[in-house]
Amino acid sequence: MKKKVWGGNRLSTFLGIEQESNLGESWELSGVRGNISIVANGPLKGKSLNWLIENYTARLMGDSVYSHFKTKFPLLFKFIDAHQDLSVQLHPGDLLARERHDSFGKTEMWYILETEEEARLILGFDRKMDETSYLKYLTENRLPEILHSEKVAPGDSFFIAPGTVHAIGGGILLAEIQQTSDITYRIYDWDRPDLDGRLRELHTEKALEAIEYNPDNPRLGYIDKPNEPVPICTTEYFVTNKLSVTAPVTRNFTDIDSFAVYMCIDGNCTIRWENGSENIKKGETVLIPNELSYIKFEGGKATFLEVYIPH
Repeated sequence: MKKKVWGGNRLSTFLGIEQESNLGESWELSGVRGNISIVANGPLKGKSLNWLIENYTARLMGDSVYSHFKTKFPLLFKFIDAHQDLSVQLHPGDLLARERHDSFGKTEMWYILETEEEARLILGFDRKMDETSYLKYLTENRLPEILHSEKVAPGDSFFIAPGTVHAIGGGILLAEIQQTSDITYRIYDWDRPDLDGRLRELHTEKALEAIEYNPDNPRLGYIDKPNEPVPICTTEYFVTNKLSVTAPVTRNFTDIDSFAVYMCIDGNCTIRWENGSENIKKGETVLIPNELSYIKFEGGKATFLEVYIPH
């Protein structure tokens, strides 16, 4: 759990945990140094994600994923509650992140879970932009005048490519799927002090080399269908499908050489496999090892974001 100056109490309700103020993020599945996920239950309860990868290697990760990433878990899964606007920011791509930070870049996507009225995202600029114009507005503290706002509703999805200027607006709860990276270049922070009363650092110079002034439209389109995976976002880093279970469903993994992750975003049901089962409810995240050839969803109604790495 991450407390943030912009966080609220919606995350506590969504996750079904004790109320805490200023909760901004729940890192559901993480291989980020200092934030390694721990197995919640079962015979491996208390073991870390790193321990799982080191001991089960390709059985957990998949042959192609393990050969490429070795013991680094390549994706990070979060739930985010923006009670107030987040900072205006962008992320570097792989090349710059490797050079500067010895890290993966940060390609990410959002799935909107809950919104208050008039909730919006900031996505890019509202006009054709270049470095000279951008720096003029930035140095005059007028950046908000040129930012593009996008109204959002539950079920909307967005792909945030590296370099895209963006911010999650207040009144939004969302799921975020991203590369394993914690690198953010903050360019504007609403002149707002942090929880410790100090203004947070801005990364004006670092951002200049990473910024994309005219990115593609980030909004993703899809059509809901029950009881089958519906593609929402396909990138070289991850595939995200939506799976709405209203009847028993078998998910076959024989064509997927990767682990799979299920973020339960509504309802509850049972995931069953050859040697066991697990009851899953809203707000829980499950890691399915590659060695399972199939799983079955049964005994309830639930909605999941299904994520795996393409090959």
